[in-house]
Amino acid sequence: MIEELDAAPALDVSRWLNTDSSLTLEALRGHVVVMECFQMLCPGCVMHGLPQALRVYREFDRSDVMVIGLHTVFEHHEAMQPHALEVFCREYGISFPVGVDRADAASPIPRTMRAYEMRGTPTLILIDRKGRVRARHFGNVSDLRLGAEIAALRLDQI
Repeated sequence: MIEELDAAPALDVSRWLNTDSSLTLEALRGHVVVMECFQMLCPGCVMHGLPQALRVYREFDRSDVMVIGLHTVFEHHEAMQPHALEVFCREYGISFPVGVDRADAASPIPRTMRAYEMRGTPTLILIDRKGRVRARHFGNVSDLRLGAEIAALRLDQI
């Protein structure tokens, strides 16, 4: 777990799926936020990251732990359009809110991905109740470790 206590950068999202309204980290203050950053064509995301995020979404009370997805496309841009993401989420049973990271005409790296200095996908980011980044995992993270980190953040009143 990283001990960064900086405020999490704002999400720069072009649209949201699986929610009636746009989500902001400011609006999620008071919750532990589990943000799964993924691409549809990323094998690690499909086999590990997204199933793990779904398990967290099903196990924790949403009034306490909020799971959100961030579809952050940095390659194969033509294939990973929002309409394809809608079908993907339906087919894979992804029911938690998913934001589409805003593309940047000046860079192949979308804006939120760049703001969080992600190395790729899957990336899992934990944000505490005060909106601070507390952990960032690139690649697979074990369920045991993730559960312990979420539990620590749920108990943390700093």
